Amino acid sequence: MKKQVKKYTIHQFMKNITIIGTALSSDGRKILFSSDESGIFNAHEIDLETGKASKLTDSQDSVFIVGYLPEGNGFLFEKDNGGNEISHIYLKDADGNEKDLTPDEKAKAMFHSWSDDGKGFYFLSNKRDPKYFDIYYMDIKSLEADLILENNEGFNPGPVSPNGRFIALSKTVTMNDVEMYIKDLKTGELTHITPHEGEVFYDPVSFSRDSKILYFITDEDREFKYLKKYNLSSGTSEPFKVFAWDVVFAKFSKNNRFLALAINNDARIELKIYDLKKDIEIDLPELPKGVVSDFDFSRDERFLALVADASNSPRNLFLLDFQTGEIKKLTDSLNPEIDPEDLVEAEVVRFKSFDGLEIPGIFYKPKGLKKGEKVPALVYVHGGPGGQTILSYSPMFQYLVNHGYAIFAVNNRGSSGYGKTFFMAADHRHGELDLADCVEAKRFLETLDFIDGTKIGIIGASYGGYMVLAALVFKPEVFKVGIDIFGVSNWLRTLKEIPPWWGAMKDALYRKIGDPYKEEEYLRSISPLFHAEKIVKPLLVLQGANDPRVLKIESDEIVEKVKENGVPVEYIVFEDEGHGFTKKANQLKAYKKILEFLDKHLATA
Repeated sequence: MKKQVKKYTIHQFMKNITIIGTALSSDGRKILFSSDESGIFNAHEIDLETGKASKLTDSQDSVFIVGYLPEGNGFLFEKDNGGNEISHIYLKDADGNEKDLTPDEKAKAMFHSWSDDGKGFYFLSNKRDPKYFDIYYMDIKSLEADLILENNEGFNPGPVSPNGRFIALSKTVTMNDVEMYIKDLKTGELTHITPHEGEVFYDPVSFSRDSKILYFITDEDREFKYLKKYNLSSGTSEPFKVFAWDVVFAKFSKNNRFLALAINNDARIELKIYDLKKDIEIDLPELPKGVVSDFDFSRDERFLALVADASNSPRNLFLLDFQTGEIKKLTDSLNPEIDPEDLVEAEVVRFKSFDGLEIPGIFYKPKGLKKGEKVPALVYVHGGPGGQTILSYSPMFQYLVNHGYAIFAVNNRGSSGYGKTFFMAADHRHGELDLADCVEAKRFLETLDFIDGTKIGIIGASYGGYMVLAALVFKPEVFKVGIDIFGVSNWLRTLKEIPPWWGAMKDALYRKIGDPYKEEEYLRSISPLFHAEKIVKPLLVLQGANDPRVLKIESDEIVEKVKENGVPVEYIVFEDEGHGFTKKANQLKAYKKILEFLDKHLATA
């Protein structure tokens, strides 16, 4: 007999805790992390000796931790103002005082890395020129900043060598083609170390302890990204760690004893750790089968703190002890009112699209279905272009599935994680080929005997929100409803209004989607706003008022146009949010409205 699945309220789902970031203190006795336990992300720490957890900040804007000062006399964190993405770096000292270290109201600042000697840190700021991020060094004692590199060429700053002499730089040509350089900060010499033909991705990761080797991620001569190393003296490079899937992140311990790699294994971000001294891979205890999102080594190389989740388990903090080989779970983020057995473990499924190309996706099937029962479904489209839905925990997904909606998060062509050919497959055809994949995803759902093929909607955020609008405009009879979460409606305006600090990424987006100054007619043809009269299905729009990427006017105008069609349209604006809703109260309101909208316009349609 099947277990009866309990239905939970959105309030119960929002009592779960979300953890972001992790950092170990220099003595390895405390762990710093960001948590939304209070409803807004703030800094928290756990004393590893006592197990006691403490809340360290009390901000009304989300706080994202950087790390403890190397000497242990406080910590750094970042926050912006209401989601406007103009982040600043703050210090909270040992006495509890908070200080904005980068107080220019118009300038964005981001932590870069600690200096090897622990006496200061590097950070990025666009205060000199809004278009470019210069590199500064700040001494911890004086809190004075010195300009290290004036970045007039739009480089993406990479790692600084331990001896402080070199910095690795990358430069985005397109989203598929990135060049890499090394700058000698002593002589000023700039060396281009990746001359190549075609489109190749390069991303500098770390210098070796002796500053003679640069490790970097690339897809050079391969479909998937791997770790490679470059010898600064000889100018030669060779593969270091290669896998069948993308290496997405790499980090060395303080003295290069250990290497931690994050591997995107078919939408699951797995952790691999190598003992480079013994030249072996370390056997890890079992972790949640989802996503390892953050990790940090202790300075003495004994511990690794990490954050991991699964599709049916929220993020938790773990501590790996290299001496004992044991891993300890330090938090329990799931609301105890929720039975873990009632949550759905998602699975990766694939279907063939209109041209035979195999398209992957993440599928959530409601539990406890009776024989012959059919449920409504949603096609979810991720952001980007070039994003990917992975097997991580989503309170929105679990809430909707718990209330009887199947969800298929399609990783349409153009998504990352499946090789560079797949990633490039929708270039300059966005809103066309990837939209066709979304339509085919709906047709795939129709083949499942527990899906009501007459009740399938589409939902997405950011670029996925654009895909929702595109579906309702260009394929108006395919989906029964659309839910647009801060999606682009007018590409001409959005591409022209890209924040100045995006730098070279702006040009890369022009190449991937279209140039608003040279391809006006084409961009008008794929922008839903100019064809909104075709929308005939109910629409829900959610928008952050302070969004610097997809401006509020994008949602304002599409809503007004759809109202003229006499179509049911609902619109909610969150005044204290930007590109994404980080405050629990706003998430609760948004997810509850989504379910109410679906119950009214899809389930009973």
